[in-house]
Amino acid sequence: MQAVKWKRIRNRFLAVLLIGALGLTSTGFPTLPQQSASAADTSKPAAPQTNAAAPASGQTNQRQVVKAAEFEPYYANVLKGWKDKGIKDGAAPIEISAAKTSQKSDESVAKVGNYEGKNNVLIWNSPRESWVEYQIDVPADGLYEIHVSYRPFTGQGLRRPINWAVKLDGAHPFREASSITLYREWKDARPIKKDIDGNDIRPKSEDISGWSVKPLIDSAGAYSEPLQWYFSKGSHTLRLQGFEPVALESIKLVPQTKLKPYKDVAAAYPQSKPVTAEVATLQAEDVKSKSDSAIQMVSDTDQRSVPLAKGRITFNSIGGKKWYDQNQEVTWTIDVPESGKYKFGMRALQNTISQKASFRRIAIDGKVPFQEMLQYRFPYSTGWEGVVLSDDQGKPYEFYLEKGQHTLTMSVTHSPFKPVILGIEEITDILMGIDQDLKSLTGGQDDKNRTWKIAQDMPDLPKRLATVSEKMQKLSEQVLQVNGRKDNVSESINTSIRDIEELLSKVDDIPYHMDTITSMNEKVSKFIETLVQQPLQLDEIYIAPAEKDITNMEASFISKMKGMVVNFFYSFQSKNRLSDMDDKVLNVWVQRGRDYVTQLQELSDEMFTPETGIQVKVNLLPNAQLLVLSNAAGLQPDIALGLTQDLPVDYAIRNSVYDLSKFPDFKEVYNRYSPGSWLPFYYNKGYYALPETQSFHVLYYRKDILSRLGLAIPNTWDEVYDMLPTLQQNYMNFYMPPTEFMTFIYQNKAEFFDKDGVKTALDKPEGFKAFKQWTDLFNIYAMDRSVSSFYQHFRKGTMPIGFADYNMYIQLSAAAPELNGSWGIAQIPGTVQPDGSIARWSGGGQTSGVIFNSSKKKDQAWEFMKWWTSADTQERYGSDLEAFNGIAFRWNTANVEAFSKLPWKRDDANVILSQWRWYKDMPNLPGGYFVGREINNAWNRAVVDGMNYRSSLEMTVLDINRELRRKQQEFGFIDANGNVIETMQLPVVDKPWDGVNPYVK
Repeated sequence: MQAVKWKRIRNRFLAVLLIGALGLTSTGFPTLPQQSASAADTSKPAAPQTNAAAPASGQTNQRQVVKAAEFEPYYANVLKGWKDKGIKDGAAPIEISAAKTSQKSDESVAKVGNYEGKNNVLIWNSPRESWVEYQIDVPADGLYEIHVSYRPFTGQGLRRPINWAVKLDGAHPFREASSITLYREWKDARPIKKDIDGNDIRPKSEDISGWSVKPLIDSAGAYSEPLQWYFSKGSHTLRLQGFEPVALESIKLVPQTKLKPYKDVAAAYPQSKPVTAEVATLQAEDVKSKSDSAIQMVSDTDQRSVPLAKGRITFNSIGGKKWYDQNQEVTWTIDVPESGKYKFGMRALQNTISQKASFRRIAIDGKVPFQEMLQYRFPYSTGWEGVVLSDDQGKPYEFYLEKGQHTLTMSVTHSPFKPVILGIEEITDILMGIDQDLKSLTGGQDDKNRTWKIAQDMPDLPKRLATVSEKMQKLSEQVLQVNGRKDNVSESINTSIRDIEELLSKVDDIPYHMDTITSMNEKVSKFIETLVQQPLQLDEIYIAPAEKDITNMEASFISKMKGMVVNFFYSFQSKNRLSDMDDKVLNVWVQRGRDYVTQLQELSDEMFTPETGIQVKVNLLPNAQLLVLSNAAGLQPDIALGLTQDLPVDYAIRNSVYDLSKFPDFKEVYNRYSPGSWLPFYYNKGYYALPETQSFHVLYYRKDILSRLGLAIPNTWDEVYDMLPTLQQNYMNFYMPPTEFMTFIYQNKAEFFDKDGVKTALDKPEGFKAFKQWTDLFNIYAMDRSVSSFYQHFRKGTMPIGFADYNMYIQLSAAAPELNGSWGIAQIPGTVQPDGSIARWSGGGQTSGVIFNSSKKKDQAWEFMKWWTSADTQERYGSDLEAFNGIAFRWNTANVEAFSKLPWKRDDANVILSQWRWYKDMPNLPGGYFVGREINNAWNRAVVDGMNYRSSLEMTVLDINRELRRKQQEFGFIDANGNVIETMQLPVVDKPWDGVNPYVK
């Protein structure tokens, strides 16, 4: 049997080499599938929706071939092509009633009716991805914006913006059409509450979305004007593919309004007398609305910031790192006392990214008044500055405003940097090709004893590097022009240019410096993230008559010095110190950020104390090590939350935390969680912590790339092996975290410890089999041993499939809008069992809560822990977190019922819930900390050093058993002669958890 398996491995390895050889053209480059060259090439029927959710345990899956559109060109290039062909703007608006659909994916989810004050509208209430189509008759060729009258559904669990993929006549006309976003409107609840220490409590963001009319814009914020769409004369089919419920009133094709430069607009202002009103000041944190709940107020300690902080958290400004992402928009209401010309000033802080400018699109009453406001630059400054909206010569822009109420809107845009970003992508593609060709030439080995002749081996290499250098030089000049000054990006590009020049000075030595090209590529590609970010913090906004000066926007030198001294003394004031404990209340320490702590305190005051009469004091625990020090000082709290899963047993061994299984109703709480969740908290026949959050691996995949390669989502590890030749032929790879050994241990029915917990069980045949499967991925199947960022490789497409945890989902959802609809998740590959079922066991990580032995209020503490981990509390806490901070703060609760109520996409939730059945983590024993360390050492020996896998694991088993024996002797489980006095009696978890079944829809 073993010989057969080796033969299969050998054949697959040879297949990789053979396919790679066949895939090389005469120039030595890989033959990729044909990509579409224009928008017309992508005219294909819509792809059927793949259901990534896996079946219940014990059943097998059929492999799913991923279907998706080919890569489309960028909008900027398509628009230029249209205009080069002489295509003009449309002649007149064309309006279509949203109720008059020509076709729907599902009649049951898109119905016509009345909704929130509008009659005869389309009520598109889909629990999963669906689409509607419209037939549009266009009288003549032309370019149009698409404006939509819409209202997002509001209510429990509905927080995401409206995301669409838009197809015209069966294809995306450009890449950005696959990711269109219509935003909700939010407002911070008032009044702002304070905690017992006088700190402002961050208010909840309330969804105030109503009916609105908005143009379709690029969700990545790369263009300062709405997208335009080309409609030729005749009948067209417009498909809207949606992901969130929404009501639609109308869809309107509108010719773009051409903005005039300021000088032309100002010349057309009505004749008016000078305005006599005084300068009006608006506190920037008092917003009318914001497009993202993640846009937050900020506490600033500057002496000029209003209101003054005085040593406490005081929300006196808005933005900074909380207002820097694509299309994030803030709107204020301004009152104009009399008609006339005004100018705008702002007290602004723009010091987040060194030397880099930030840009805003500025609109009055929803319309950009002139061209210069499409992308207004806020230069970098180390401190607060008074900024008056002015031209390049410093002359303030004047705005004619009629008497009455108006709105001022500022939205994030990185459109000036878009050409630079496109250039960086082009450079990284070239560098990646060079890198791969050098690896093909050298076999990936840095052989200093070999002499290279580049003119013979890679004759085009110098020219390709010279091309990169030329493109970098142009990019550096572009960045300098856009930014207005030198910055880290332009200087780093110049450094890379010098590196290329040094490589070209000794062409035949380039193969010895492959790492230089690889690191250069990684460095340059990371500039994109820097350029996209546009932070800006505002304290006050000034509306001044054109003839009057705006003064006192900055603190004086004396005020600044005074502020430094005052803030220094404020730092010594008592601010929620851990030593400030009250014996009359339940003291809870939380190892999380202050926002998490503040929210838990507020929730406890609102829900727990009125219901139970138990007062709760929540403190921030900056470091878990303080729990050990506090124990020595006799200052331990009643409860600690947010601890990593290895700490509770460490404390239990030392008799510091309480055995929760002693509470009579513990069994009810136990059933909230999967059996595998409890293993890290078990010690000596007791359970010493409750799970709070949980994270585990799922399989992330790029639909577009797998479709282009004709690959299916792998269901088993054999299917992963089968797809690797195709990926690697195209210079791509499958991502497997090098440290993820738990999946292979458990899927091969191996265990980390024997049943008694006396020694490791990795020396069993199943353990050797699991270790070999794990190391073979890197030794035989050529998976990457080290990856700087799977997220970046996934976005770029060089690793279109791989393992990752919950954080990857949040990153892609919050920071990769260009991939919206182009990626999905599935259960991890599994191992086929004798009965035909597929075992998908995998571990992950948890945070936990404990009750201390020293607490004199254990019963009260248990009531709090039951309340805190209940489904209702977890769901409320998670919803509030996301309302305050956006999807980046999605709460990964360990309570499955609460998880099912949070605003996950239903298909994605089903995948995660299905994988949840197979959650199983490693037990913690005295000396068990040695296991992870030594298994990774074994991996290094077998993969990096080339040692035989069996010999390497045998060394690890000896080291682990030695440490287990030493620690168990220390804590009285084994006597000095090695005789077992007491065993652990570890729980057995060998079946998937059925408790998740009711929540899989």
